[in-house]
Amino acid sequence: MAQQMATYKQACKLITPIAEASVLNNIRCAHRAEYRHGDRTGCLKGTRTAVLDQIELWTRDFDKPPVYWLNGLAGTGKSTITQTIAERIFADGQLGASFFCSRDFEDRRDLHFIFPTIAVQLARKYTKFRSIFVPLVQSDPAIIDESLYNQMKKLIVEPLEESSIPTVIVIDALDECKDVEPASAILSVLGQFVSEIPKVKFFLTGRPEPRIRRGFGLPLLAKATDVFVLHGIESSRVDSDIQLFLRRSFLEIAERQGGLDGWPTREQLNLLCERAAGLFVYAVATVKLIDHRNKNPKKQLDRLLLLPKNTVYEGKIKVKENTTLDPLYASILQEAFGDDDPMDDPMVRSVLGAMILAANPLSPSAISTLLGFDTEDVFPLLSSIHSLLILQEDTDQPVRPFHKSFPDFIIDPTRCINERFHVSPPSHHPELLIGCLNLMNRTLEKNMCKLPDAVTNSEVPDLRERIDRYIDSALQYACKSWHKHLVDEHTV
Repeated sequence: MAQQMATYKQACKLITPIAEASVLNNIRCAHRAEYRHGDRTGCLKGTRTAVLDQIELWTRDFDKPPVYWLNGLAGTGKSTITQTIAERIFADGQLGASFFCSRDFEDRRDLHFIFPTIAVQLARKYTKFRSIFVPLVQSDPAIIDESLYNQMKKLIVEPLEESSIPTVIVIDALDECKDVEPASAILSVLGQFVSEIPKVKFFLTGRPEPRIRRGFGLPLLAKATDVFVLHGIESSRVDSDIQLFLRRSFLEIAERQGGLDGWPTREQLNLLCERAAGLFVYAVATVKLIDHRNKNPKKQLDRLLLLPKNTVYEGKIKVKENTTLDPLYASILQEAFGDDDPMDDPMVRSVLGAMILAANPLSPSAISTLLGFDTEDVFPLLSSIHSLLILQEDTDQPVRPFHKSFPDFIIDPTRCINERFHVSPPSHHPELLIGCLNLMNRTLEKNMCKLPDAVTNSEVPDLRERIDRYIDSALQYACKSWHKHLVDEHTV
């Protein structure tokens, strides 16, 4: 064995730089997955400063957990933040490799491209890593096609262990990879090896979809991970960043076009910020809509603000490569329900309809009660599109869309063209009305709150507590809101 190792090390010394380059160039990798490729843009200077500073501190502190999950709902700006972090830590010499997953490209949504692509980047950057990696691949080219476990162990972990290189590896949008495992396959493998390479940090982003949450919840990975919930940032701070983005974007348009002094007004900016409602992708789409080369931007903005508060125009504007709001929502629904039994489609539409058309946000348990479903079926259904919702683990807490653009999309048949997911208000308001009436007929009874005889409401100091104790949220909703589903079937 000692003789074999000596022969191997001697062979390593004989590999020329040209031979190394040839080996690296011939390894099957994902095309344009690195942060320097594509048309990705970083954060506007002065925005997202709190989250960027926190992540940068983590990259420098090797006493912190080795894994960082930037957890964000759809459209909250995860990829833009990741691009900025990659640029910053590259400038500091810390970035070893980056991989931006994308469902729009076959190689960038295939899990088996991630580790080889990262390994090649590490080999190009670090001489020590390359001197170990190249002979390894030359001696066993089939490694590239092995399981994810073997890929990470042989292509990344073992060379990093032997070279002792401190570095940061960035992987963006794990949720966009095709993955059949109940818990993310990549995260499952990472959890098994992360403790073996203590000088290496992994910065990962992904929507909180079920398999991503399960992956980060695995015991080996959970204790090694810091989590930043992007959509949990104080709304005033996010609004301030969005307003700064809008103001600077419009200033650039005004300087380029000319004749737009004093445009837009503070009131117009405030209205746009209100409509964005914390969704950076919406703000980007709005700017692109207004900055049309053949149209007057002032008239475009006036026309947009005069429209009803829907998102039909923004939904069709490209906000990054091959991605607009509408295809983003369609792809999330398809991924969540596309392979399920079509017999379940009516239930999917009913639950989504109840969530979107309710006069006030309903909890999963209340939706179940009103529609006659089991909570055990409704909560997993909603969890499968968690990245579009504000959804708590407690099934008695209200659920609601993260942004108004999703309800706008799903009730518009010209936008949500897949009939399996389209919610029609004229069909679903009557369903909710009937659910409310049936529930009241079944459960209402005299003096449900067990009030003393001959008292008025104002004379009962604990009336609110009694209502919550004796009347569940579904029945409260039915009593207060049944008429709204009768009066206006088009209310959203």
